[in-house]
Amino acid sequence: MTGNYRSFFGMNREAFPQDLPLKDILETPDISVVKQRLDYVLAIGAIGLVTGEVGSGKSTAIRFILSKLHPSEYQVLSITACSGSILEFYRLLLAELNIEKHSSSRAVMIRLVQREIRELVLAKKRKVLLVVDEASMLRLEVFTELHTITQFDHDSRAWLPILFVGRTDLADKFCYPASKPLASRVVAKAHLEPVDRQSMERYLAHHLALTGIKAPIFADAAVTAIHQGSGGFFRKANHLARGALVAAAADNSPNVTPEHVRLASTEIF
Repeated sequence: MTGNYRSFFGMNREAFPQDLPLKDILETPDISVVKQRLDYVLAIGAIGLVTGEVGSGKSTAIRFILSKLHPSEYQVLSITACSGSILEFYRLLLAELNIEKHSSSRAVMIRLVQREIRELVLAKKRKVLLVVDEASMLRLEVFTELHTITQFDHDSRAWLPILFVGRTDLADKFCYPASKPLASRVVAKAHLEPVDRQSMERYLAHHLALTGIKAPIFADAAVTAIHQGSGGFFRKANHLARGALVAAAADNSPNVTPEHVRLASTEIF
């Protein structure tokens, strides 16, 4: 089906791909907001949150923004959270730091992490950023204790800024009394909202242009159908738009109509 719609419309590449090259990502207002918040977090060595519903573009925004950090200056540590204990979190972080030593002691793990961070900052002159994706999955006990790894020289050195990325309910985890030590270090929050119809139209046009298509293919009513059907979220919009292109090609239609979007919607959740 992929080859059929591409050849039918004369596209030179896959439309609305998941693995979009960094240079082709559309820098939306939301991405700019996230970048501003992260710049502030990095400047003072604090903690930031990026939240949004599934498919709102969080991962794309973070990938784009992190690509702007010069690798000779920044050491970005990226881990995907799990629902395990604080020990499991430390193991993930140690693995990201290429530390193979295993221990069941919190104290030992914290010491290993902090020793490596100190080495990166003082000996290698690197700025460190820890990015925790899918942070909504973390247990409350992790939020209760995690502030301890950010404390250097009696909490006088801000050497480990952290960016937590997760669903909207992530912010709730910081409201528990046990999370106050970590929450007190949060200085910036960015929430990715659903986009409006105008932004969705611009997004669809951008992706079509990447395939070599300059003339409008999506009828106005089809754009509206994609916007409404996706709830304003890019991931579902990608699926609807691509599926609608497939349906239009199968229908030998040079334009995508609301009916093609409806057909695409029957194939996805």
